Amino acid sequence: MTQSHNTAPRAPFVSSGQALSRRKFLRNAGIALSLPMLDAMRPAFANLSSKASASQTVVPRRMLAICNNLGLLPEHFFPQETGVGYQLSPYLNVLKEHQDDFTVFSGVSHPDVDGGHPADNCFLTAAPGPASGGFRNTISLDQLMAESIGHQTRFPLFTLGVNVSTGIRSLSWTGSGVMIPCEQSASDVFKRMFFQSTPEETENQVRKLELGQSILDTVGDQAKSLQRDLGGADQQRLDQYFTSVRDLENRMEASKEWEYRPKPKTDAAVPLDPSNPRDYMDKVKLMYEISRLAFQSDSTRVISLMLDSVNSPAIKVDGRTVSDGYHNLSHHGKSEDKLDQLEVIDTWHMKLIADLLEDMKAFEEDGESLLDRTMILYGSNLGNAHAHTCLNLPTLFAGGGFKHGQHLAFDTQRNYPLPNLFVSMMQRMGIESDKFASSTGTMTGLEFAS
Repeated sequence: MTQSHNTAPRAPFVSSGQALSRRKFLRNAGIALSLPMLDAMRPAFANLSSKASASQTVVPRRMLAICNNLGLLPEHFFPQETGVGYQLSPYLNVLKEHQDDFTVFSGVSHPDVDGGHPADNCFLTAAPGPASGGFRNTISLDQLMAESIGHQTRFPLFTLGVNVSTGIRSLSWTGSGVMIPCEQSASDVFKRMFFQSTPEETENQVRKLELGQSILDTVGDQAKSLQRDLGGADQQRLDQYFTSVRDLENRMEASKEWEYRPKPKTDAAVPLDPSNPRDYMDKVKLMYEISRLAFQSDSTRVISLMLDSVNSPAIKVDGRTVSDGYHNLSHHGKSEDKLDQLEVIDTWHMKLIADLLEDMKAFEEDGESLLDRTMILYGSNLGNAHAHTCLNLPTLFAGGGFKHGQHLAFDTQRNYPLPNLFVSMMQRMGIESDKFASSTGTMTGLEFAS
């Protein structure tokens, strides 16, 4: 395939793409940075600080986190038996060829995360009370991972989506509560990964990065001039700010180096983006394929993917159109017709996951399959979409170098914290941390493979 692209380079993936009131953004490198909110100043700024340090690993570890925000019919998803060698449920039976490659959880949820549909924004943050007034989100798992290992690849992370309501939903949130909009064009992601910039485009992008770095220096100098007049709490906030400045300067310097490195080559064709929201399943399949290509080429090691089923119309499944809108079907009222249509949709979701696992297992990297090195989290913010409940979340976790082939069942009334899984995932990624949001430790019963 011809490796040239004559359009101007787009901003890096980690870009808020939003103008927030009372905040100052540096957009040149897709990095948002501002002064901290100081008690003595009350400026129109927010603090964005790095909370995790990178831990270099010999083996590259990756994560794909997928949220289907209308979930799955629980009676068809959850197995009746527990432990190793359990009998597969109807939905999981679609994945029977891969039973030893995944773990299914029941009785897990995010403590104090309620509110129905708004909880999808908290799927990777576990921030409590998303439907309450004055809610402010916290850092998401993908962003935390990117802060630690993002410098190891050309793109720190990809934030992807299917039929996502722009500016309303995303899985990816910064430490200061800023939503990272989803990229919904598979072809655009493909071009950014594989189309080489011209020398002129490369120099233009490097100049933008250098300009952004000079702005950081200026803002930092201005902040330093305030130190002598600040109290103890503000001094601490300013110290955190300077730490984030240094961290971002290092990331920008690394970005400059990546601009001069040739992009990987691929024999795959540029994907064609379906234009109709009804082609929901085709879009999901494309995003799975793009994620696999991103990991195969080591373009990034962190991807989040929001499947906005709430915002999807009557969709096409296996060549035919389901008669009602996806969201309306989820409020089935035990209608046999609606339940039958939902079962068709859910089963196709499982088929696409089965295809993804098969494709990941087929690609070998240094004697291991790509799946062995990639954690795939598939779940939802809703345990029961009909009732808008956020308990007993359907959760499937595959690959990534863990011991699988089991159903880990917890109390479906007094749920076990799902953030414990996030801690295990962080540690597997090589991030030295024993806490995420409302976690109480690592995931009970989930062990690293030898």
